[in-house]
Amino acid sequence: MSLYREWEKACEESNVQNNRQFWVDYLEKEKDIYAEILDTEEVIEGELSELAAKFGLEAKFFTGFVDGINDSLKVPYDLDSLEETSEIKLDYDEEKLYYNMVAAKAEWLYSLPQWDKHLTAERRKELYKQQRSSTTIVKGEKIGRNDPCPCGSGKKYKKCCGRNA
Repeated sequence: MSLYREWEKACEESNVQNNRQFWVDYLEKEKDIYAEILDTEEVIEGELSELAAKFGLEAKFFTGFVDGINDSLKVPYDLDSLEETSEIKLDYDEEKLYYNMVAAKAEWLYSLPQWDKHLTAERRKELYKQQRSSTTIVKGEKIGRNDPCPCGSGKKYKKCCGRNA
């Protein structure tokens, strides 16, 4: 079984068992890892097992971390193919990472003080607003019963497409 499948299985089991402590522990480790990678100037890289040990995690849990940051990496990984000997390079796009943290509603991550080194407060505010507005649903103008049908038939809406509505 791949490390990624092991990670998924551990997540499923913790949810079935309603094991909140699993998530409390994992999310605290995740926060520590993000704090460190944001605090470091150089790109963190190495074998998956070495990085897992460096951050005090089992390989499958570090694979879970890679799953979380994968969409923000400049070169994403095929998670199913990751092995303990896989070379990992945590070279991330700062704005994309911040945006994705806001999308995940991970306030404990996007409010880390280490972000001050990477993005100005104004830029973080812009990214926050941009992400929040991307999920806002805007309803279109309501079609009146006696208005011409938008399908272009020339009939009234109530006699055409509005008949089955």
